[in-house]
Amino acid sequence: MAAEADGPLKRLLVPILLPEKCYDQLFVQWDLLHVPCLKILLSKGLGLGIVAGSLLVKLPQVFKILGAKSAEGLSLQSVMLELVALTGTMVYSITNNFPFSSWGEALFLMLQTITICFLVMHYRGPTVKGVAFLACYGLVLLVLLSPLTPLTVVTLLQASNVPAVVVGRLLQAATNYHNGHTGQLSAITVFLLFGGSLARIFTSIQETGDPLMAGTFVVSSLCNGLIAAQLLFYWNAKPPHKQKKAQ
Repeated sequence: MAAEADGPLKRLLVPILLPEKCYDQLFVQWDLLHVPCLKILLSKGLGLGIVAGSLLVKLPQVFKILGAKSAEGLSLQSVMLELVALTGTMVYSITNNFPFSSWGEALFLMLQTITICFLVMHYRGPTVKGVAFLACYGLVLLVLLSPLTPLTVVTLLQASNVPAVVVGRLLQAATNYHNGHTGQLSAITVFLLFGGSLARIFTSIQETGDPLMAGTFVVSSLCNGLIAAQLLFYWNAKPPHKQKKAQ
């Protein structure tokens, strides 16, 4: 009976959350304080949770822009630099065959970020610019994922993530400071990104052992924390035209 009950649990956990040796250590020998296996379980669980959460993390931002029919307060340059960083992480991880749980959110965040890029262009100028941008980005992504792109170029793209993240977030922070409010910036999205980047520091060290990946998430956490702090600081601040309507 124990073996029968053990079957479904083992199929659920191995190899998605645990290697077989750790499953035996924790659930056969009942060594529940085995630290290395607990680290693996925590890392895999956090990683998959981040990937699952990333399916929705930027949708509040998308819906806020669509609802307001405005991209006021958003820095297009900041969003584009974030797209560069996400693309670098995704391409670098695929090229190095890292586990999907260690980078999967980059794929879903990339899709949502490129949607935000298109919406910003759509509400600030001719829609054709947004369509052209989508086509160009798709072409560049295909080239980066093809065998035509050397590994050195992919590594350089990942290394450029740190300055891209820093500059992108500083541009958004400067926009917020200049405006005196955060406009259509979604608090839900910002705080979820901040929490996700903090968790990714641990999972990237545990699952990839790649200092370049871990360093990127450390910098990303600091920069996301700055934007989150601005959201709290400007929480009650409203755009001037909204204040006029209220009068």
